Amino acid sequence: MSFEILDENNYPWELLLDADPSRKMVNNWLARGVCVGMYDEGLLVGEFVLAWIGDDRAELANIAVRPDRRGQGIAKGLIQECVRRARSGGARTLEVGTGNAGIGQLALYQKCGFRIVGIDLDFFVRNYEEPIEENGIPCRDMIRLRMEL
Repeated sequence: MSFEILDENNYPWELLLDADPSRKMVNNWLARGVCVGMYDEGLLVGEFVLAWIGDDRAELANIAVRPDRRGQGIAKGLIQECVRRARSGGARTLEVGTGNAGIGQLALYQKCGFRIVGIDLDFFVRNYEEPIEENGIPCRDMIRLRMEL
């Protein structure tokens, strides 16, 4: 596996919008961060966006894996690379937010060392025009997680 910084000429929009259906929100993160793609033998298999939210705080703002490559440890590899890049950039903490209905994401982030630090009630109701549902659960609240680096 190899990693490459992507720019506006080759952003993987299908993956970015799979992780977050709001192009406006994704563009906001891209303006404040860097998009990194993971390649396996030349094929883009996943991406993440690492954004700075303070002098020593970074956020894993977007992460997605190609549907046909899920369940193969790629998301864990993406998170590990994000942690490495955040540390090398001087971050002392790395944050991530996910929807209350993202059961798999919540498990993954905690397995990777993130801890739940808060809930932003009705985040998705306030910030998204269309309702979001995952796993048959309305996605209303943002679960905030943090990792000390």
